[in-house]
Amino acid sequence: MLSSWTLLHSVMIVFLLYLMEIFHHLRSLHGCVTFLLITTISKGSACEAPSSPQCFRQNEGMTVYICEWDFSTNETDVAFDLYFNDTFGIKTKFGKIKENRTELNEEELIVGFKVDIWVEAHAGSSICTSNITSGILSDTVKYEAPQNINVSWLGKNLSLSWQSDFPSLAEVSLRKDGDQTELWEKRIMNTTNEASIQKLVIVNLQKKTAYQVQIRHRSNQAKTSLWSNWSPAVIVPAELEDRPKVNSTTTVLNDTRQVTLTWETHSAAVRGLTYTVNVTQCSLKCPCKRKSHSTRANSYTVYVSHSAVNITVIARNEAGHSPPAVVHVPVASAADLKTCDKTLLDEKLKTKTCLEFYELQDADLIPERVWYITGKKRKKEIKKIKGDMKNYTRYLYFEHRCHDGKPQTVKMCLYYKRQGVPSREPQNLIIVSDTHNSANLSWKEIPYADLNGVLTHYKLCTVKSLQSEPQECVNISASATKHCLKALMPGTTYNVSLVGVTQAGEGPVAIQGFTTLPEKPFNVWISFGLLLGFFPFSIVCTIILKRIKSKVFPPVPKPVIPDFSCRQPESEEMYERKEEVHKLTLHQPISEMATVFKGEWDDGIERKVETNGSCLERSDDESSSLASADVTRRKADLKDLEQVETELAMLIYRNGLVFDVKSESL
Repeated sequence: MLSSWTLLHSVMIVFLLYLMEIFHHLRSLHGCVTFLLITTISKGSACEAPSSPQCFRQNEGMTVYICEWDFSTNETDVAFDLYFNDTFGIKTKFGKIKENRTELNEEELIVGFKVDIWVEAHAGSSICTSNITSGILSDTVKYEAPQNINVSWLGKNLSLSWQSDFPSLAEVSLRKDGDQTELWEKRIMNTTNEASIQKLVIVNLQKKTAYQVQIRHRSNQAKTSLWSNWSPAVIVPAELEDRPKVNSTTTVLNDTRQVTLTWETHSAAVRGLTYTVNVTQCSLKCPCKRKSHSTRANSYTVYVSHSAVNITVIARNEAGHSPPAVVHVPVASAADLKTCDKTLLDEKLKTKTCLEFYELQDADLIPERVWYITGKKRKKEIKKIKGDMKNYTRYLYFEHRCHDGKPQTVKMCLYYKRQGVPSREPQNLIIVSDTHNSANLSWKEIPYADLNGVLTHYKLCTVKSLQSEPQECVNISASATKHCLKALMPGTTYNVSLVGVTQAGEGPVAIQGFTTLPEKPFNVWISFGLLLGFFPFSIVCTIILKRIKSKVFPPVPKPVIPDFSCRQPESEEMYERKEEVHKLTLHQPISEMATVFKGEWDDGIERKVETNGSCLERSDDESSSLASADVTRRKADLKDLEQVETELAMLIYRNGLVFDVKSESL
């Protein structure tokens, strides 16, 4: 069956060639169409015909033509033959094309006249022929699909732009992102050309909404313009209307400062965000080179010097960027700053070292003007900066260096090109004397604009008025605004002068007078009364203390020892006895006789005094014989004892201790 069809096909081709030769003089379009139609019919059952080819230039200035067509087949080995037939009957063939697209140079074609174009597809053993397309090649232009489309929001309007040198008519297809069921909205509009950039604006869109956008365009200058292919879909995120809300935390690390920045995330419609962090000081390469830090996180850490620095944070996505959020990091603590003893103005700077000068006009150390001197500055530029500096103006001087990519401040001091004395006196000097011997002073500091130098201290002088005494002066701290005068005379008028002092000398003097309060007579009488009452009070206290002492610690009296002499025993025979201690009971003394007990230790010999007065150790017989001999002597002593009977203190002798007991307590 296949061989018969092949034979028939060959016969028909020969017949048709014969007919073409007969009607060659006609060379009409009708003949070609008839030929192609017959050929197509003869092979129509073998494959699907390709689409009609389109041949064009991509812009008006190109000399290369592109021909393309569509073809669907399951065959893997497909070849195409492209035919051009001009009005003169000249047919040109470009064969064995492996793709459904080819590029041809202008020299190979007839571009100024109308031509017929068709394509044959060879898929296996089948040949399929497309329909004929006619036209003048030089008139046909088809732009390339827009690439690298930039989008940005302008309120409710969306601006689109892409690279192209030729103005065109554009068709925009858009719909809300995330809703795949929504139909595409199409808008056709002319573009504007600005510096090889084609722009158009789509108006009246919804704010804070993301869109999908596709664009195609065609020439509005060519005679035959074809629509370009659609661009890839571009996701346009919602507009970045608000600047990031940034919080910062500063930590001092020796010569540098660590600043940690955090910010809030945007809504879900604002997608594809990156954040750019810039340090303004680095834009001038002082001391480190400028670096743009980008991050997708909502936090970042940067390092800055001790001078005032601004840090900007900008959110970016495909739709544009947000307004910058500016974080101001003030000057590091400048308390007790001293004047610069030495600077690097006249020395050669290293590559990673720079100088910074702030012109300070107020107490908050806010710079009015800033100069940077880097290692690449020439002498002429340094001389110009020094010439621009003012006399008597305070500058904050910094020396920065870059170490491991981190800016560090190695020196910070106050700099004056030339110092002078203050031009104003301390303001609002007020003196209040509420007592007779002191006064309180207060004043306002001299304005910084009138200091003309570094204030080292205040000089305060006081002197009594209408007297020739020398004034007394003291130096007060430059940061003080109060002082108390003490040890003043009551009811005396004083004159006080206060002056600010810089390294250049003293400025204008603030003078004020005051009078201390007179001393009140009532106070004098109180002082005199206290003085008089002190002595009786001290006497009474002394007596009371002595009485308390006598009660708590009574004195131990000396024992009363009667004068008597011991008689020698008549017998040499003695008895050794150990002293015996008996409990004694005290009775009211008897008027007729008094008994005295006396114990005594002598030379280690223990003795016992008994009622008969004998102190020698005797036998019972010897003691009775001696008792009568002592009667006469005891009678003589009774008279003396009776005189002190009322004052006699009874003695208790026990264990070697003597206690005094008054007779009244018995």
